[in-house]
Amino acid sequence: MAVAPGRVNIIGDHTDYNEGFALPVAIDVSVMAMAAPRDDGTVRVLSLDYEEQDEFSVGEVKRGQSWRDYVRGAVWSLREAGHGVKGADLAIESNVPQKSGLSSSAAVELAVGAAVAAASELSIEDLELARLAQRAENEFVGVQCGIMDQLAIVFARAGQALLVDCRSLEMDEIPLGEENDVAIVVIESGVERDLSKTPYNERREECAEAARQLGVKSLRDLTYSWLTEARHRMPDALFRRAQHVLSENDRVIRATAALRKGDATAAGKLMYESHASLRDEFEVSTPELDEIVDLTKRVDGVLGARLTGAGFGGSVVVLVRPDAVDALAERVRGEYKTPAGDEAAVSTFRASDGLRVTDV
Repeated sequence: MAVAPGRVNIIGDHTDYNEGFALPVAIDVSVMAMAAPRDDGTVRVLSLDYEEQDEFSVGEVKRGQSWRDYVRGAVWSLREAGHGVKGADLAIESNVPQKSGLSSSAAVELAVGAAVAAASELSIEDLELARLAQRAENEFVGVQCGIMDQLAIVFARAGQALLVDCRSLEMDEIPLGEENDVAIVVIESGVERDLSKTPYNERREECAEAARQLGVKSLRDLTYSWLTEARHRMPDALFRRAQHVLSENDRVIRATAALRKGDATAAGKLMYESHASLRDEFEVSTPELDEIVDLTKRVDGVLGARLTGAGFGGSVVVLVRPDAVDALAERVRGEYKTPAGDEAAVSTFRASDGLRVTDV
């Protein structure tokens, strides 16, 4: 059995594929995959959430549809890397909210990859599992994501955020404080998104083109003076994309320093700055996400809020004093309605351990 948690990103979005910094946490919801070995090269899959099944050969993995692509992609990635997958009977169940920016797809790919690898008696290091899950998303599903989600899901630890250097892949655990100091609340906007059907890949291409025009390997290498000097010769959209990445990396480092000192208030202010940049410079927010963030500013005890994940819908993450969680939920449920006219889902999460694989 492999258990892969969802993740929420405290700060640092659209920095990972620019070789920058991010500060995610694993949260206490997860995808569970149970695998029994087969010797005939067949993978039979039961999704308990969808009450649907799938079956395919590990020797010829083709794209399917909906949830099946994430499962098939995980197996395809193992095979493409040269691992001898034997086949498996596989059952999957999840309580990670889907299409909400909490990395449900990466959690599926990691849970399936780890469970199938274990059933095939393969020994694969954690970092390779993360890379293989990213490859499944990039090359099979077709979303050109960075590796932040996968690293958080594999390496995060309870009570800690994970500072990720997406160039060196160095990681450092950052304390979030005691549970009575700060709570992590996620508010789902009700705007579902499928990243393969949003401008996500376009944003990545814009960043690559901005780096090319600026003459740097990646936007990670920018300085403020360098970007300012180039302002007059860059298209406005590319300038703003680069400006977000540069300032967001700086905010991650400052938020990390604040949390190390136990100053969650300072970290929260940087979260609000991050949301403004994602809204205005990177243009990945939505009116619904903006409305929720604005609502949080009117609740005493809220330290900071921002869209989390890639944007284009999904959720808002909030750092809030524990005694203000109920007031926050009451205000959001009373004043915000999803596009379908429903109350927003408001959940409090704990920073949890990453991927776990056990024999049953």
